[in-house]
Amino acid sequence: MSSNVQPTSAQQTRRLIVLASVAFAVIAGQLQQFAGIGQTPAEFSADSDATLRVVGWAFAIWGPIYLGLIAYAVRQVLPQTDESNMIRWFGWPSVLAFLGIGWWILAAAWDAEVATIVLIFGSLSVLVIPLLIHAHAIRNLARGDRDRWLVAWPLGALAGWLTIASPVNLLTVATGNGDLPPSLEPTAWALLAVAGVAAFALFVTWRTRLLAYPLPVAWGLLGVFVAEQDKGNATLAFGALAASLIVLGGALALCFRLRPSRSGPASTQTDPTV
Repeated sequence: MSSNVQPTSAQQTRRLIVLASVAFAVIAGQLQQFAGIGQTPAEFSADSDATLRVVGWAFAIWGPIYLGLIAYAVRQVLPQTDESNMIRWFGWPSVLAFLGIGWWILAAAWDAEVATIVLIFGSLSVLVIPLLIHAHAIRNLARGDRDRWLVAWPLGALAGWLTIASPVNLLTVATGNGDLPPSLEPTAWALLAVAGVAAFALFVTWRTRLLAYPLPVAWGLLGVFVAEQDKGNATLAFGALAASLIVLGGALALCFRLRPSRSGPASTQTDPTV
């Protein structure tokens, strides 16, 4: 159960840093574009995406993700927002994640390939670890709890998208540098990545019952299907489509599952853990 108290001076400072880091993450992309700093993220991703690619329109998901992150940060600086466990647990991890995705834009612009891998996997890790550590508390948030919609959902959605974006980034860099191990064909490596992403997404969803996390994963895998089908790689395309449907179906089953009521085995009730 959340403990809600007025934030201390140190906690208020942390909240301002959260807001500043979100502003940096959102502005970094605009700064790169309008200042003409290096290459765009799309150009970086398309440079060596022969092994695994995502169709361009799938990246439009950054729009709602950014809006959710802005709402998460702005809520915290409002004077009426108490200091809950969720806000405290995810405060500093979210700062690290926001700085990571902002610096990723600049690292991609400068073609700092190793840095992009470290930043994107680091941003994913600092979000997924507290999601798993505090999975029980997330599952027990009431459906109308503001921490569910303005902490868990925005950060869960960002973590979900980074779950699919991280291996794509890794395979892109490895392909471009000729570092992809020759023990398997590129399509096999891509299929392993797709299967790993789907399995990990279902594991995190099983632990948290947070629908915001697997939806971007399923969306990204759908983007892989479209891109690989256009490229003519039917094996990888339909493998990604199957993984997308498995993630989506599994997530819906986990988050909206019916369970026996204590009043009797014949009765069922929806588990409110979305």
